[in-house]
Amino acid sequence: MLNIHKIMFFNTMIFGTLIVISAYSWFSMWIGLEINLLSIIPLLKSPKSLYPSEASMKYFITQSLASTILLLAVLLMSNLNEFMPQNSSLFLIILINSALLMKIGMAPFHWWFPEVIEGLSWNSSFLLLTWQKLGPMIILTYNLTTNFFIFVIIFSSLVSGIWGVNQISLRKILAYSSINHMAWMLASILYFKMIWLTYFIIYTLISVSIIVMFKYLNIFWLKQLFSSMSQSKMKKLFFILNFLSLAGLPPFLGFMPKWLITNNLIENNFYTVSIILIVSTLLPLFFYMRMTFSTLTFSTNEVLLKTEEKFNFKIILLNFFSLSGLLTCTNIYNLF
Repeated sequence: MLNIHKIMFFNTMIFGTLIVISAYSWFSMWIGLEINLLSIIPLLKSPKSLYPSEASMKYFITQSLASTILLLAVLLMSNLNEFMPQNSSLFLIILINSALLMKIGMAPFHWWFPEVIEGLSWNSSFLLLTWQKLGPMIILTYNLTTNFFIFVIIFSSLVSGIWGVNQISLRKILAYSSINHMAWMLASILYFKMIWLTYFIIYTLISVSIIVMFKYLNIFWLKQLFSSMSQSKMKKLFFILNFLSLAGLPPFLGFMPKWLITNNLIENNFYTVSIILIVSTLLPLFFYMRMTFSTLTFSTNEVLLKTEEKFNFKIILLNFFSLSGLLTCTNIYNLF
C-alpha cells in the first residue's frame, strides 16, 4: 500500500523544482530549492536500515551549507542592487555558481556525493542522480562565467574517471559516472542551453533502465553482478548494451548528445575543452568495459522460461528506446 506521507513529500519535491523553473527572482529560486530539499529528506530515509538515515543527514548538511552560501550571495547582490548576473561582481557570480555546483555534486565540491549515494536505496539514488540536479542546473544557465565553468568541466571530467576506476560498488560507479555526464552538460550550457536538456533527458532514460534492472536483481556490488549475470543471457545482453549506451558509444542513444556537444564545441573553437572531455571519457569507458567483459567471461546457466518472460515483460520496454533511440532521434533531427 502506498504511503500517503511519501506521496505528499514527493509532490512537494516536484513542486519545489517547478518553483525554481518558473521563478523570476533569486529569492524565489532559493525558496524553491529549500522546499525541494525539505521534501526529499523524508523520502531518502528508511525505517529498515540505518544507512539511508545516515546518508540523508549527510545530504541535508551539505545542501544546507550550499543553501546558506547561495542565500548569502543573493543578499549581497540585493544590498548592492545587482539583481542581474551581468551587473554583478565576479566574486558574487562565482559564489553563487559554487553553491549550485555543491548542490549537484560537481568537482571540486563532489566529496559528499558518492558517499551519500552509497548509503541509499536504488529508488533514492535515482532521485539524486537525476531529478535533484534539474533545479540547480537551470539556475546555472542564468549565471554563466565561462572561465570558471571551463575549470569545473575539466576538473570534473578528470576526477570522475580517475576516482571511478577502482570502485567495486555499483552505486559509487553510477555516482562518478553522473559527475562525468554533468561535465558534458555544463559544457553544453556554455553556448547551447537547450542541448543540455536533451542530454539530461537521455541520461535519465538510460539511468532508469540500468537502475530498474539493478533493483529487480537486488544487486549493489560487482561480485553480485557477475553471479547474477551468469543466470540468464537476456539479463547479460541488456546489462552490456545499457552500459555501452551510458558510455556514449554508437549506435546507442547515449552517443547522440555527446556527438552534438562535441560538434558545437568545435564550431565555437573550444578545441581544448572538447579534446579533454573526449579523452576523459575514456576512463569511465574503461570501467564500463571492465564490467561488461567480466560478465562475458562467466558461463550462462539458463533459468526457467517463466522467469525469463517475467524479466522481459518488466524491463524490455525500458531498454528498447535506450538501445534503439539513436536511429529514431537522428531521423527526427534530419527532418528539421
